[in-house]
Amino acid sequence: MLRDRLRFCVLGSGSKGNATYVEAGGTRLLIDAGFSGRELEARLAALGVEAAELSAILISHEHSDHLRGAAVLARRYHLPLYLNGATCRAAGPDLTKKTIINEFATGSAFLCGNIQVHPFAVSHDAAEPVGFLLKAGGRLLGHCTDLGAVSRLVATRLRGCDALVLECNHDPEMLQAGPYPPALKQRVRSRHGHLANHEAAALLADLLHAGLRHVVLSHLSETNNTPELAEAAVKAAFNGRPAATLPQLTVACQQHGAAVVTL
Repeated sequence: MLRDRLRFCVLGSGSKGNATYVEAGGTRLLIDAGFSGRELEARLAALGVEAAELSAILISHEHSDHLRGAAVLARRYHLPLYLNGATCRAAGPDLTKKTIINEFATGSAFLCGNIQVHPFAVSHDAAEPVGFLLKAGGRLLGHCTDLGAVSRLVATRLRGCDALVLECNHDPEMLQAGPYPPALKQRVRSRHGHLANHEAAALLADLLHAGLRHVVLSHLSETNNTPELAEAAVKAAFNGRPAATLPQLTVACQQHGAAVVTL
């Protein structure tokens, strides 16, 4: 792999854990660390990456399926954690004890090694959740896995990306008929919950452009969705578009994530 290329891999995504590896120009980042430290080490090793080689960990919000292994890896390998102040406070003292904390301001871009990171606000039931834009080598990756509604800001920030990792959480009919209690169903459906398949599909259809080459559907509910339903919703939204203009579409699963993408 050429050092100036940006490559990424969703290591796993769902309600039990989320993490994405991003690499460019010798900088190696982890977006979220929602698995145990041992599991994250194993999933990185499967890519040929040692956890000790990481440059930093970016945290989108404080929920455990995005944070579980962050403190362990940060302390074990002396890795800096990048997160906003509200997320840091909501995460509690276990995260900050003997770890290197770099607070960012939501909406303000910063450099992390050779990768420019731009955190932007999203709607989710957390203290101050963010999505990320990551830019290196002239390529732009959008990463947004937990949001209950597509705001104008989200659509603006994700426009023009070469690749996207986007939540495609649930099928509304499966959610309605499923085993979740009413309060949890309402939370998932709310503007501070998670995107339904058709909502993610509509956003992707709006974001289509010639340079968008890869889309990874993420954070699928194991109870209220299937990869087939998520793909079908997106393909329906793409219907009528010339095949040559469509991005490669993959689905990240909880057990083993998705394939490595190089831009």
